[in-house]
Parts: sequence; C-alpha cells; structure tokens
Amino acid sequence: MIITNLKIQNFKNHQERDFDLSKQINCFVGNNGVGKTNILDALHYLSMAKSFLGNKDLNNIKTDEDFFTIEGTIDDGEKENIIKIQQPKDAKKIIKKNDKSFDRMADHIGFLPSVIISPYDSNLISDSGESRRKFLDAMISQTDSEYLFNLMQYQKTVQQRNALLKDFARNRYFDADSLEIYNEPLIKFGTRIFEKRKEFTNSIVPLIQSYYETISKGKENITVLYESDLSDNSFGDLLQQNLEKDRILTYTAKGIHKDDLLFEMNGIAMKKTASQGQQKSFLIALKLSQMNRIKELTGKTPILLLDDIFDKLDDSRVSQLIELVNQEHFGQIFITDTNKERTENVVKRINEESKIFELQ
Repeated sequence: MIITNLKIQNFKNHQERDFDLSKQINCFVGNNGVGKTNILDALHYLSMAKSFLGNKDLNNIKTDEDFFTIEGTIDDGEKENIIKIQQPKDAKKIIKKNDKSFDRMADHIGFLPSVIISPYDSNLISDSGESRRKFLDAMISQTDSEYLFNLMQYQKTVQQRNALLKDFARNRYFDADSLEIYNEPLIKFGTRIFEKRKEFTNSIVPLIQSYYETISKGKENITVLYESDLSDNSFGDLLQQNLEKDRILTYTAKGIHKDDLLFEMNGIAMKKTASQGQQKSFLIALKLSQMNRIKELTGKTPILLLDDIFDKLDDSRVSQLIELVNQEHFGQIFITDTNKERTENVVKRINEESKIFELQ
C-alpha cells in the first residue's frame, strides 16, 4: 500500500497542504511548532480514522474554521483509491472510499494498515493497562474486522450493564434478573476477544525477541505476557462470582476490559529494571513485530510513521532502524525531524528514493 498524494485542509495548524509523496521515504523537517507531527497524525487518520495523539476529532479542526478534510490517494498495487475523511463542527465524521461512505468505521480499518513509532510509546511501559489494551486492540483490529466489531459490541454492553448498576444504587434497589440480560452478550463477545488477544500475543512474542536482539545486541531475555481474568475462569463463572462485588462497586469489576500486557526483562517488570536504552530498543522491536504480523496476516505492507525519533535515539540507531525496515521490505516510511541536514545524511546512507519536505 502506497500513499501517492496527501491533501490536508483546516487540520490542526495547517490551513492547506498538498504533498506528492515518494513511494519509499518521506521526511518532514522544520522547527518545533510548524506541525510536522500533525502531518503524521493526518496520515494516521487515513489508516485508523482517528488521531494517534488521542485528540477528539472536533479539537483537530483549525481554530475559527468549520471543518477539516484529509484526503489520500492510495495505490493498492492494482488501482488508485481515494480515501477522504471530513469532520464538520456540527455533524458526525464522514469517511469515504472512492466517494462511497462507510456505514461503520470498522469497515474502513485495515484497508491502509499503519504502525507509528513516537515519543509517546514510552507510555506503553509506564502507564496503566488501558494504554496497552488500546495498543493490542489497534494491532488486532488492523488484521481482523470482526474483532473490532466484537470489541465495540462488548464495550457497549459493559457500558449498559454499568449504567444499570449505577441506577440500582441511586434507587436503592437491585434486580439480578435484569442484570443477567447482559451476561450472554458479554460472554459471547468477551470470549471471542480473549481468544484473539491470546492467539495474537503468542504469535508476536518470538518476533519481538528476535528484533530486540538485532536492535540492541543485548543478551537480556525479553518477553510479553497476556494477563486476563479469563485465563483461569470462564466468563460466566466470573460474572456469577462477582455479582455482589459489582453491586457494591456499581460497575463490572471483572472481564476482558481489565486485561493487560506484561512487558518483562529477565522475569522482572520492564518499567522497574530496564534502562532507557533498553526500553527504547524494546518498543522499536514491538512495533517492528507489529508491522511483520500485519503484513503476514493481511498481505498488505503497512506504512511506517516515525515521529521525532532522532531526539530519542542516537543517529546510528536511527540508521540501523531504517535500514532494518528497508531490509524487511516494510514499505513506505514517513519521518519527522527538526534537522534537515541530519535527515538527509541518514536517508542518503540508505540510498533509497526519498523526498524531503521543509515545513515553515
């Protein structure tokens, strides 16, 4: 999958931009504040229909404007496709492929797979399980549209069940039979999600270990463990065992919405024992494994978004990363940097077709 052209209108700080892109390496350079990361975020929208920074869609409309539009021309190897995303201030987001609107966001996710490496990745190690669940869900959703549907149905059911529990508490009343209505969909969708998460995690761990060894030259034993309430209990049993606890807490205490990924080095949590360099190497290995798995499962080559990596890694490690990506034939790369000369030197060493866009 190759993006040949990107058009942006009223997106964040960009009034209007039009980029004819290289099929291999594209670099966006300029001082801090000119909107380099925002360009990558626009590309992420084409892939996932949302910001990788977690911003709400309406907050990405340029100040004093009524909408934003992102349009990409994408060559899938057989024909060119136009993906257009528009967010008006007073209406819901519109996603179109070749002028035909998608009824569900899940129908779009996976058409243009992507992987991003950014300074925010460190949150995957330091933050709560929610960040890691979202990362895992995003990985799997790009390879399995049914998974995303199951996830959305599960989340909707949990919200409804929690709302009923809170309603019971407000009214000092409890009806277990009414609550049980939600058990069947929770069990059905939750069990499917659990099985997919377990399968995907097991398949990606050997890749992470291999890439980590290549990138870091280290001898540490790296592993990723999938932790879930469903590992030792059926979902039906969990709901039954925790019924009284849920009533007191007024929310659903157990389920796949509490799952986590445990990142360990030599059997100890990585955030406790790994150095900054080891953490960076691990996160890059994690993202490269994600790219590898997406390509293997879908037959599509993901685009790679590298945000501000020169400020987080030394030049030699950046060169090694980009060379590794090219050797693996991962496809189109997008890079942001503040230093044009530094970027040119790295790209020239790789000797690939590239374009450098200087933003002001």
